[in-house]
Amino acid sequence: MSLFTRSRQLSDTTEGGAEPDDDTAEKEPAGERTEAEKPEAEPDTAPEEEPDTAVDAGSDTAPDTGSGTGSGGSPGAVKPGWFGWRRRYPRAARAVSVGTTVLAGALVLFALLVPNQVDKIEFASFVRIPAEGVLLAGLLLALPPKPRRITAVVMGAFLGLVTILKFVDMGFYQILARPFDLVLDWILIENGTDFLRETFGRSGQVLAVTGVIVLFVAVLVFTTLAVVRLTHLMVRHRPVAARTTLILGTAWITSMTLGLQIGTVPIATKGNAEFLGNRVEQVRAGLADARVFEKQAAVDAFAKTPPDQLLTGLRGKDVLFTFIESYGRVAIDDPAMAQQTDAVLKEGTGRLKAAGFESRSGWLQSPVTGAGSWLAHSTFLSGLWIKNQQRYRNLTTSDRMTLTNYFGKTGAWRTVGIVPGVRRAWPEGKYFGLDHIYDSEHLGYHGPYFSWTPVPDQFSMEAFQRLEHGKKNREPIMAEIILASSHNPWSPIARMIDWDDLGDGSVFHRIKKEGTDPTEVWKDPEKVRTEYRRAIEYSIRSLTEWVERYGDDDTVLVFLGDHQPVPTVTAGDTGKDVPITIVAKDKKVLDRVADWNWTDGLKPAGNAPRWGMDKFRDRFMTAYGPQG
Repeated sequence: MSLFTRSRQLSDTTEGGAEPDDDTAEKEPAGERTEAEKPEAEPDTAPEEEPDTAVDAGSDTAPDTGSGTGSGGSPGAVKPGWFGWRRRYPRAARAVSVGTTVLAGALVLFALLVPNQVDKIEFASFVRIPAEGVLLAGLLLALPPKPRRITAVVMGAFLGLVTILKFVDMGFYQILARPFDLVLDWILIENGTDFLRETFGRSGQVLAVTGVIVLFVAVLVFTTLAVVRLTHLMVRHRPVAARTTLILGTAWITSMTLGLQIGTVPIATKGNAEFLGNRVEQVRAGLADARVFEKQAAVDAFAKTPPDQLLTGLRGKDVLFTFIESYGRVAIDDPAMAQQTDAVLKEGTGRLKAAGFESRSGWLQSPVTGAGSWLAHSTFLSGLWIKNQQRYRNLTTSDRMTLTNYFGKTGAWRTVGIVPGVRRAWPEGKYFGLDHIYDSEHLGYHGPYFSWTPVPDQFSMEAFQRLEHGKKNREPIMAEIILASSHNPWSPIARMIDWDDLGDGSVFHRIKKEGTDPTEVWKDPEKVRTEYRRAIEYSIRSLTEWVERYGDDDTVLVFLGDHQPVPTVTAGDTGKDVPITIVAKDKKVLDRVADWNWTDGLKPAGNAPRWGMDKFRDRFMTAYGPQG
């Protein structure tokens, strides 16, 4: 029987057949309790006030209902209270009852006061006065018995749902640096479970998902039972409860009026009301966003441009748009990473320059942070701000032209995609107008996964050379390449080896064994940051060494990060800047973007120009068009 509720067994032989008064304390067996110990009866109690399952939050023992064989009850009758345990051990029973009530109060207080971000949880957060709690207590005291019972259950369940939503928000803030979107983010839950399976295996996925489901059900059930228990307690001690509610309400108003705080935390809070108000506004905006996006997508400055007038400044060139997963500004600016990353970028700049290549770098602002690479990719290619899944779906089912579509429209390029992170059907790939797509199953790789990453970056670039770029008598290529080795969780990661030793990738079995264990790395944020930096360095080296080895006079490389890494790496920085670089051997290619004022080399200066990622498409096409 639950510790939150306790049924009272009534004997069929109860004298007079009278129902006990259930808004008053349960009656004690003779001789076991003094009059002073009995709870004060409620003045307005009626026999039908509460059901027979009313909770006695503070009585020592169960009422003597005449059951059992030791109190005059009929032989064989069920003993009262927890199978008779409460009668045999009254002190322990009282301790359990009081303790359960305290836990119920703590749970309700926690649910009312817990923030929806991990970094905002502190002691002061839980010594505030919640306006919603005071109002709910007053409402429950004012309602008649039946509506009060219904309200207690409904509000308990609702409080549980709000608490669950806060927990979900905590996860989203930890990964995406934003709250969960009740309209647009449901698909990301499936993506999250896929990530767990690919990183920690099927058993790890099942355990994690099962744990989350059990936690959520427990929160929902226990908050409901806790509110019901506290409601019964307030009704049994109505005068005290009413005075306490009045005092707390007065204290809330006073604290709010005077702006009283504990440190930086206000004593009076209406956080849940604001939290729910923001969610209502978020839902309203999400539902209206489709109409706003439709109007934005209808505007395309190049829609009516003849094919022979498109991208004329790049005719005959191989143009590679390459995304480095999670390559964010933090890798360059963070003091803990800056020195090592700067050394890799300087080394790459020098080696490319020795091979005859020049480079220019700037900043773009991604629409996402932490995850959601496909949203960033589509923003960059479409020239539209793709900030959520609804916009992505609307985009990929529209006739909006992307950079890849425009290259294909000219008829002057073969368009291909190197997408090692794709391991299932990708119908959206057709939207981007690529002539051929090489996913993880079609790169000729026979080595191991590196956690989430199916194919190491160095092998992906070598496969591009073997499958497309290295072919003789071919037409110019426009390639979209997505390098995945720097994808979360950054453990284990591959390392650079001699390009001639790559073979079919079997060599990476040995290299993976040399790597770190993600379950160990993620116990320490500093280890996570170190592995992230090493992964970014590996991706940059894979790309720059490929250009040095295979690039020629007709090679034009545009590479960029798709988004910043998770907050564990950014240390709370919510900025969304990512580096972008153009590399070319032909001086005329870089002369066309001279007015962009980008920084020489692979590392953008801190004050280099910063654009929204959605602005790149039109600026690029303008620079390399007839008037560029």
